[in-house]
Amino acid sequence: MPVPPLNRREFVKKSAVTGAAVAVAGTVAATPAQAAHRKPPKPPRTWSFSILGTTDLHSHVFDWDYYTDAAYQDSKGNSVGVARVATLVKQQRAAKGEDRVLLVDAGDIIQGTSLAYYYARVDPIVGTGGKRGPKHPMAIAMNAMRYDAAALGNHEFNYGIETLRRFEEQCHFPLLGANALDAKTLRPAFQPYTVKRVRVPGAPDIKVGILGLTNPGIALWDKDNVAGKMAFTGLVEQAKKYVPRMRALGCDVVFLTDHSGLDGSSSYGDELPYVENASNLVAQQVPGIDAILVGHTHTEVSSYTVTNTGTGKDVVLSEPYCYGMRLTVFDFELELVHGQWKVTSTKAQTLNSNTVEEDAEITGLLTADHELVVKYVNTPVGTCTADLSAAEACWKDVPVMDFIHQVQLATVATGLSTADAALPLISVAAPFSRTADIPQGDVTIRDVAGLYIYDNTLYGKKLTGAQLKDYLEYAAKYYHQVPAGTKVDTATLTNANSFWDYMYDTAAGVSYDIDIAQPEGSRIKNLSYAGTPVADGQVFVVAVNNYRANGGSGYPHIAAADIAYSSTNEIRQLMIDYVTAKGSLDPADFAAANWRLTQDGTPVF
Repeated sequence: MPVPPLNRREFVKKSAVTGAAVAVAGTVAATPAQAAHRKPPKPPRTWSFSILGTTDLHSHVFDWDYYTDAAYQDSKGNSVGVARVATLVKQQRAAKGEDRVLLVDAGDIIQGTSLAYYYARVDPIVGTGGKRGPKHPMAIAMNAMRYDAAALGNHEFNYGIETLRRFEEQCHFPLLGANALDAKTLRPAFQPYTVKRVRVPGAPDIKVGILGLTNPGIALWDKDNVAGKMAFTGLVEQAKKYVPRMRALGCDVVFLTDHSGLDGSSSYGDELPYVENASNLVAQQVPGIDAILVGHTHTEVSSYTVTNTGTGKDVVLSEPYCYGMRLTVFDFELELVHGQWKVTSTKAQTLNSNTVEEDAEITGLLTADHELVVKYVNTPVGTCTADLSAAEACWKDVPVMDFIHQVQLATVATGLSTADAALPLISVAAPFSRTADIPQGDVTIRDVAGLYIYDNTLYGKKLTGAQLKDYLEYAAKYYHQVPAGTKVDTATLTNANSFWDYMYDTAAGVSYDIDIAQPEGSRIKNLSYAGTPVADGQVFVVAVNNYRANGGSGYPHIAAADIAYSSTNEIRQLMIDYVTAKGSLDPADFAAANWRLTQDGTPVF
């Protein structure tokens, strides 16, 4: 039967439908011949990614001050805590792409707040009585935030190597320390570096090497925990070893995370052969570094450039303050040259965490831990008969500092040998916090802890009278010189020579004047013990914390002095125990004004 002919309208309609069907089919699958002739997309010639950086978090999880039992407050309106940092990190990942953002820390993670102390001593992460301990809140938070690496800070060692190792086990990212060595083998005790890959569709991955360096001062500051177990070499020395190795592995970008400041200074003088704040020296002396995340000094340096003397290349450094107040953002631009990625631009800036709210995920994970610690620090331990404030402790002998001295003196006295007990006993201590206040009435753990914010332990060391005077002269450089007849302004009087409050020791048990009209080295006057001038050869037992006893802040004579007493008990806990045992804290039991500031012999206050 013959097929009837199509009219023109039917023909056009049928052809259109058939053509559309073919076109659609063509988009689904091309023939092998067609595929062979199709050109692949060109690989990208440029790419960008970011490394985000934190440092000196010191176990600040939320925007909270455990010592005041209130939201954190300072004169600049800063906010603290990784919960806010987590919000900034999520914003960066959302804006730039999850696969274009790495997250790194520069150390000092597990010490610094009551929360840190709680999980080191009260309910320790190492466990007690054969039972496994809890997870550290900082490990929980940083795992949830997906950190890629963290450098070891010096405060990581405050609670001993066992606690640090347990924290390391709990982290889903490596703790890096290329210059933290096993004392016996001098091999790395921690992972020196890690290599991360930034995926680039259609092109080779960008290989990012992250080298971690910690502070050589650990050998002094935590000598009791690391002596004979670990050794700490210089940052420059180890960077020279590992940066070429990372480049040889094909790293396109070499990034350092240093728990070390950037001004080339050392608080411990020549006690160690290695520089404390050496990040600038690393950038200057070690070729092959693109950028450095800086820590340790608790300052904000948004972006700082150092030129490498060997290559002439600029290295970008940034330090994001402390406690989670800032987040550094390093932005890298790269170009693919002959199949290899080359960095063409590196920039850094800091973001302020007070611009965002706390992240709901971190809040949900850690609220229970936080509330547990709040309950602990608000536990009453006794009462106080008068308000004891540290507001003027940096220029006056105030009773609240005598409380610290009393505890140190009483504790050391009970542990001396018969021969050493016959020697005069004195105490030295620093005003750690100008905002500390033990109120009249009920006294809680947080009231005492706020006065002594570090986890220092106690020593008794022997100094001669001449050495003691040198020690006090060194402390007196804390004050700016104010000539006689010039009004003393307490706002500008202290912290000369970048000598911070925690570095300034006052003494109890001896009497002396500090004449601020005199030049440094000639300020200690009328130094006496029991009403008699101190003789150069007279021997004293000095109650002093372990940080200072081991050379912290560079005080003369004390590090090499003979030991008369040592203890692993924290001074802060000894203070809490003192109040608990007595039930009542009464300044009449310990207050004694034994030092003062003068100008040419005239008392200042």
